[in-house]
Amino acid sequence: QVQLVESGGGLVQAGGSLRVSCAASGRTFSSYAMGWFRQAPGKEREFVAGISWRGGVTKYVDSVKGRFTISRDNAKNTVYLQMNSLKSEDTAVYYCAAELWGSGYPGGNYKYWGQGTQVTVSS
Repeated sequence: QVQLVESGGGLVQAGGSLRVSCAASGRTFSSYAMGWFRQAPGKEREFVAGISWRGGVTKYVDSVKGRFTISRDNAKNTVYLQMNSLKSEDTAVYYCAAELWGSGYPGGNYKYWGQGTQVTVSS
């Protein structure tokens, strides 16, 4: 069982930066690939970024490549999403999710999900 808690969301102006974090409970965090997803009002949830359980493989949706960076700190049981050059279309609720022994790909078997954190980008 893994419990995930996101934090760090907020209101930021277009072009600004924000880092959201996801803290995981349990001693097996390093065994999980982690993914960040987002859902904007009226839209389906979409994959944003993922990182493999070893941390050596990362994956991004095309719309955030070069602007967002996913990283993990297994000693702190935390995964981060650094978001730079934010755009109004990045406004959404951001969720983290965990996949046991996964690669962090969009179609992974993410079994555990956090409650989400709101990111709002004003133009």
